[in-house]
Amino acid sequence: MGQGGEPRRAHASDEELGTAVARAQEGDEAAFAVAYRLVQPGLVGYLRGLVGDEAEDVAADAWLEIARDLGRFRGDGAGFRGWTATIARHRAFDLLRRQKSRPRPSGLEADMLELPGTHSTSDQALETLSTEQALTLIGGLPRDQAEAVLLRVVVGLDGPSAARVLGKRPGAVRTAAYRGLKRLATQLGARSVTEDGPTTLGESR
Repeated sequence: MGQGGEPRRAHASDEELGTAVARAQEGDEAAFAVAYRLVQPGLVGYLRGLVGDEAEDVAADAWLEIARDLGRFRGDGAGFRGWTATIARHRAFDLLRRQKSRPRPSGLEADMLELPGTHSTSDQALETLSTEQALTLIGGLPRDQAEAVLLRVVVGLDGPSAARVLGKRPGAVRTAAYRGLKRLATQLGARSVTEDGPTTLGESR
């Protein structure tokens, strides 16, 4: 786990993603395909948590906008993940407004949770679950917690990047992600969870 609770595994492909994006901006279609392959699974997972079965369609709309505006993007691989997540989120909320709906809420009140310990990890909260199972559980969280967990664990964003997508302070997003992971861990029977160490879903082990 890196400093500041950043997902470990996401960074392994960020360099490759940054290179692919730079080449795609120069007109390399194969490089754009590489960027798509690296980003799409996490993006669809995030959208599934927001719009359910409409995730693939919303992702397709988002990619049209991503492709159209690619030349405007400035940043590295990690920045591209955040940029694409922001676009996808906007398209998801466009759909939800059209449906006069909102992301699936939870009737549960946010629990008062103890501060995280210093020698434990939230990996165990999602370690044994498939992506589909995890997304089902995440969908039952309060909305702020669900989005924070989706961006941190599914998309693979660090705290500041997730905060930019959500338009919130990094500390608020870290707290929401921790509370969401704590709730998931409790549901799974895990005894020791902190905000450090989420494993990005959908990546090979």
